[in-house]
Amino acid sequence: MNTKNRSFLAGLLHALDGIKDALQKERNLKIHAAATALVIVFGFLLNISRFEWMICILLFGLVIGAELMNTALELTVDISMPQRDPRAKRVKDTAAGAVLVVSLAAAAAGLIIFVPKLLALL
Repeated sequence: MNTKNRSFLAGLLHALDGIKDALQKERNLKIHAAATALVIVFGFLLNISRFEWMICILLFGLVIGAELMNTALELTVDISMPQRDPRAKRVKDTAAGAVLVVSLAAAAAGLIIFVPKLLALL
């Protein structure tokens, strides 16, 4: 294996370590992961279409990715500004707001996909 391939593999392993660490330590990421698992189960149970699966998968990635970026930003702010600073709060609040926006959009799309299927069962 050449150096370039080893560095790609090393980078991939570092990324997986970051995801594992965040899943172990970040409450909100655990919530998003649980919601993702729930949507996957309901997706199979309600036999969502291929297109609906693509939408769900894209939204899983956006929400989890946003949460990981939020975590990275919060850690960076904590390291670089251990003292209280209104600018640090603003950075953290804005990053959390970004996660909220993506999560609400994903929830709205989920309702559009799943509510009609659930109502059809009644």
